[in-house]
Amino acid sequence: MEIRNAGTFANYWEKVRERTRRVAAVIPAEKLEWRWKPGTYSPGDILRHLGGIERWMWAENAQRRPSRYPGHGEELASGLPAVLAYFERCHAGAMEIFRGLPDEDLAEKCETPAGAKLSVAKWLRLMVEHEIHHRGQLYLLLAMQGVPTPPIYGLTEEQVRAASQPGPEGA
Repeated sequence: MEIRNAGTFANYWEKVRERTRRVAAVIPAEKLEWRWKPGTYSPGDILRHLGGIERWMWAENAQRRPSRYPGHGEELASGLPAVLAYFERCHAGAMEIFRGLPDEDLAEKCETPAGAKLSVAKWLRLMVEHEIHHRGQLYLLLAMQGVPTPPIYGLTEEQVRAASQPGPEGA
């Protein structure tokens, strides 16, 4: 995906985030801080991470400012309503910044926390990949706990297979 227009990117990003919201909406409050083993992210950690890093790293760097990422700990938001509110508040702040970027800024170089210099457009494209990675973690963590999750694009794998034509022999 080539990003040439901040408004078009912002609209696309909202659709990506909406798919993450759908899985976040099914997290049971009692499973928010569940970890499959000590030292791993909980669903709550992932949501706090996605919110905080979107606003305080991706959006700051897109403005060519240094990262101010606060981490993902429970001190940022504790309990499902507070975690979801933090996730949304950070997203709203980031969207204000993304929508306000002049299109010409997308070609400008920003510096990542690792010191790499790349165009703002490429940096924003990496943000999308980052979101998708962590959304996959949410799906896996919830599946490990037996929590039903929504299909990502409207159909389950079984529904896609049932609606498909027979495949080639041996496929």
